[in-house]
Amino acid sequence: MTAAMPFIISDLRQCPQFFDTVAERIWRAWWEPDGHPLAYIQTRLRENLNGSQIPFALVAHADNEFLGTSSAIASDVPARPQFSPWVAAVWVEPHARRRGIGAALVSRAAGDCFALGFSRAYLCARPPRSGFYERLGWRTIERHVGPDRLSILIQDAAPEPSELKGSRP
Repeated sequence: MTAAMPFIISDLRQCPQFFDTVAERIWRAWWEPDGHPLAYIQTRLRENLNGSQIPFALVAHADNEFLGTSSAIASDVPARPQFSPWVAAVWVEPHARRRGIGAALVSRAAGDCFALGFSRAYLCARPPRSGFYERLGWRTIERHVGPDRLSILIQDAAPEPSELKGSRP
């Protein structure tokens, strides 16, 4: 891993100056190849600004430099509507990769879901990226889902100390 880079992670609602960049990165990475217009992603991303608990978007930045993003959404795989919430749209700028930013964005998104009272978070990844999430402690529960042959991974919230087996108050 390359040397650490100082950055902070903020909710997009507190850093709206990054809205257009986040929309463009998400669009180029996942939606443009399928022919969806940028305006579609901008509309969907605006849902992150409405004040509801989910969806929300996070931004990693160093001052005014955008470094990456992640989101939490209600549903990411139409074939698995029973699973919610999902950590999604994890993107790190190429020059900022391999510096812990992606791991921090994923951890923060899942942690924020747990802080909202969810006991489990879900994530889907294309096969080449599954190992990254597994190294972060995510567990694969399904493989080869849908036309993109996605892996579905889970992470459970850490139990409260009083819930740990054998612990005493």
